Amino acid sequence: MVESPYASWNNMAHNLAYVCWAAGILVVLGYLVRLATIPDNKDKYDFINRHEVNLLWYASLILIVGACFYFNGNIYELTTITLFVRVFLTAMMGTIAALVIQNLLKFYYPFFIEKRLKVLRYKPRISPKTGKPMKLLSEEEEDAHLDEGMQAEENVFSVDYDVWKDEETGYIKIEKYAGHLHAIQCPECNYQTFKVQREEIIKQPTETEEGELVKHYQCSYCGYKARKTVTLKVQAKPAAATA
Repeated sequence: MVESPYASWNNMAHNLAYVCWAAGILVVLGYLVRLATIPDNKDKYDFINRHEVNLLWYASLILIVGACFYFNGNIYELTTITLFVRVFLTAMMGTIAALVIQNLLKFYYPFFIEKRLKVLRYKPRISPKTGKPMKLLSEEEEDAHLDEGMQAEENVFSVDYDVWKDEETGYIKIEKYAGHLHAIQCPECNYQTFKVQREEIIKQPTETEEGELVKHYQCSYCGYKARKTVTLKVQAKPAAATA
């Protein structure tokens, strides 16, 4: 049997495909191992939130590149026309695969990741003082442990604080979360792409009257817009100065 003049290229293309696939799998495995070694739930939350989607996207691109090499690793005859066809098909199929994965990560994967983040956020924290589960304080209870700046951040929804308390020792742990970092489900298209674009305070809260804030939402997928009015809590009276 006569060996193909493109045998060297075919072997190299297959080897490059295997290298790409191994690299893509290693990226995912490395991420999972790193995640498993993070002991604190808040740190896990932040790590997933910052890195998971991007790492899955990079791993997917590496796997797609590997598939492109593998597809072009079985050449036995090559002419100008077949070269053009191969380049066109490789580019087209690679682009389609990348777009499909990108849309899955952008529009469907957030449903899955939000559930995991919610579990991590509200999983009881363990007190370093007693080794027992701590209590998550309510919005009213937590204000006693937040300074005026923290409360102001919460009032305009730029930041959300969770306060955990060890009721036995009084130990307090405060965790900081972005107020509207994640998109919610769009009421029009049902994708997880409905996000706050801007906020405006219509009425400032005072010591006796509640304020009013309007949140403007827009879906990044279908463009649907909506507004929601939120009540701002009455401002606490400043503590009296002591002589």
